[in-house]
Amino acid sequence: MTVQEIAIKLAEYCRTEKYEQAQQELYAADVISIEPDTLSGFEKETHGLQNILEKGRKFQEMVETSYGSTVSAPLVAGNSFAFTLTMDLKMKGRERSQMSELCVYVVQDGKVVSEQFFW
Repeated sequence: MTVQEIAIKLAEYCRTEKYEQAQQELYAADVISIEPDTLSGFEKETHGLQNILEKGRKFQEMVETSYGSTVSAPLVAGNSFAFTLTMDLKMKGRERSQMSELCVYVVQDGKVVSEQFFW
């Protein structure tokens, strides 16, 4: 798949909240995930697909209700792409809120090798 094809497919998975399916299909085994800051219970950097899958499961366990996600059209440049992701969520023990972030990805050999999030 081209970078453009991966970008479109990942954006669609995110729109339909199929994050784990996207990671299993589109991510390299040695992918790295970088958060904007150290979050409660999460490291700033997570290395390896299996650890990223576990991080996603841990996040989903913190979600009480999801009201949907919106994703912008991907912007592709070279081997990288970005889109905005807004999740409308009620986290356990918190009020309903919208979380927006800029998601930036790097692709090598047809797989995502890096994801980084910015608030």
